[in-house]
Amino acid sequence: MNLAGMIDHTLLKADATQAEITKLTEEAKKYTFASVCVNPTWVAYAAEQLAGTKVKVCTVIGFPLGASTPAVKAFEAADAIANGATEVDMVINIGALKDGNNELVERDIRGVVEAAKGKALVKVIIETSLLTDEEMVRACELSVKAGADFVKTSTGFSTGGATPEDVALMRRTVGEGTGVKASGGVRSREDMLKMVEAGATRIGASSGVKIMEGGQSASSY
Repeated sequence: MNLAGMIDHTLLKADATQAEITKLTEEAKKYTFASVCVNPTWVAYAAEQLAGTKVKVCTVIGFPLGASTPAVKAFEAADAIANGATEVDMVINIGALKDGNNELVERDIRGVVEAAKGKALVKVIIETSLLTDEEMVRACELSVKAGADFVKTSTGFSTGGATPEDVALMRRTVGEGTGVKASGGVRSREDMLKMVEAGATRIGASSGVKIMEGGQSASSY
């Protein structure tokens, strides 16, 4: 199993510096991680640092609350892709989902999918720690219906992160044709293997190096 090729090496903290982003990209090149996941402001720089490598540039849209309007999320995605992102992780409108406003949730996702079509993968962050099982299922179904490539557990900035149980529920809901990304609290190789066993095909973690070296990180993401 190519663990490195399943990891989105992540740095999304508000005070990330250029030196830290450089370190992130250097680590990603060393281990050939699937991508680096950075805030939109760092996309162009990360793309420049990773030019000519197999490592993708992933960014986040409507992050971390998901409360931007569909038009803003679509624009943010288009802008990030123009700057070099080839994967975008967007946060759904969580309140709309809980209100049962499926039309808005689907439109929200579809706007980003259309902005990314033919240019970038779209992963939909559903923020599992705030949802019931029924809401998780509905979020996954709407993501698939809107054309997303992945569903993703968490931002890493809410009340909890990924659990094997949530990953398994998401995998059962989306079937084999859609990716499942586990993120938030995946700090060790043992954590990662539990998520993969539950059905995850991608892992978001700030502790990618620790995972590869068999250690454990104290980071929450």
